[in-house]
Amino acid sequence: MSTIVATYPNAADPSSPLDIIPVAGRIGAVINGLSLSDDLDDAIIAAIDAAVIRHKVVFFRGQTGLTDAAHEAFAARFGDPVAHPTVPVAQGSRYLLELDSKEGYAASSWHTDVTFVDAYPKASILRGITIPDAGGDTIWANGETAYEGLPEPQRQLVNHLWAIHSNDYDYAALLANAPSGANSHEGRKRQEQHRAVFASTVYETEHPVVRVHPVSGQRSLLLGHFVRRFVGFNEADSARLFNILQDHVTKPENTVRWRWAPGDVAFWDNRSTQHRAVADFGLQRRTLRRATINGEVPVGVDGRHSRTISKEMQKAEA
Repeated sequence: MSTIVATYPNAADPSSPLDIIPVAGRIGAVINGLSLSDDLDDAIIAAIDAAVIRHKVVFFRGQTGLTDAAHEAFAARFGDPVAHPTVPVAQGSRYLLELDSKEGYAASSWHTDVTFVDAYPKASILRGITIPDAGGDTIWANGETAYEGLPEPQRQLVNHLWAIHSNDYDYAALLANAPSGANSHEGRKRQEQHRAVFASTVYETEHPVVRVHPVSGQRSLLLGHFVRRFVGFNEADSARLFNILQDHVTKPENTVRWRWAPGDVAFWDNRSTQHRAVADFGLQRRTLRRATINGEVPVGVDGRHSRTISKEMQKAEA
C-alpha cells in the first residue's frame, strides 16, 4: 500500500487511469472526464467497477445526454440489470425504477436496496432528472468502516448475528418527513398506496449482519430499514440492538452527502453501503431514475449463505 493510499481510507488509487477526486474521508468520489455510454473501453469499465468497490459510491457530473436506453445499456456493462421485484418499471423502459417525488415524499430512511430478497442488487446507478432548487440531497454510509470501527466485543457479537429482512416494514416512518405528514388523511392515503405496490408480494429473507464482500473480501454491516428482527432475539431486544449498530453505520464520519444537479449520476456498491434521501424539499419536484444490477447471495463470516424464508402475494382488498 502506498503512502498516499494509507493516509485515509477513501484515498484515490494512484494506479487508476481515471480522474478520481475523493469527496469525503471514508466514502465517495467524483470521476471527471467521462461521458457515460455503453461503448466505453473495457479497461475504463473495469476501472469504474474498481472505483465503485474502493470508494463505495462514485459520482459523474453533467451526464445530461444520458437517455433511458443509454442508462440501461451502461448498467449492462457491469452485469445483468434487473427490475424491482414489486414496483413497476418506468414508462418506456425495461429495468429503470422511477423515483418521482411530487409532494415532498422520498425514501428518507436508511436502507440498502432490496435486501428483502436473497440475491439483492450488487449495485445501483441513479440519474438525476428534475432536481429541486434547494434540498433533496442523498446521503450514503460506508458499512465497511462502520464494521471496522466497532469495539472488538461488538465485532465478535455481530460476526455470528443474523437478521430477518422484509419489505413489509414501517411505511408511516418513511412518510414522516413529507409535508402532509404520516398521520394526516393525505399521509395515510399515500402510506396505503405505497404499501399496496411495494408490498404487493411480501418477502422475508435471512441475511448475515456481517457480509463478506465477494470481490474485496472486506466485511461490512448489513442493516437498514428492511431489518425486522435479529434471529434468536425478541422484538424489544432486537430494536435496541439494531439502533446501536445502525448508529455506528450512519455516524457522520462514515457518510458522504451529494447535492444533485440535473444529469448527475451516482453509482454505488449496494453490497457495502446504505443510503437515504433527505426529504427537505417541500412541494418541489424531484425525479430520478435508477438501474440496478443483479447481485450474488450474500455470505456471512461463517460461510453460510442468505436464504429466503417466505414469499407471499398479498390479496387485493375488495
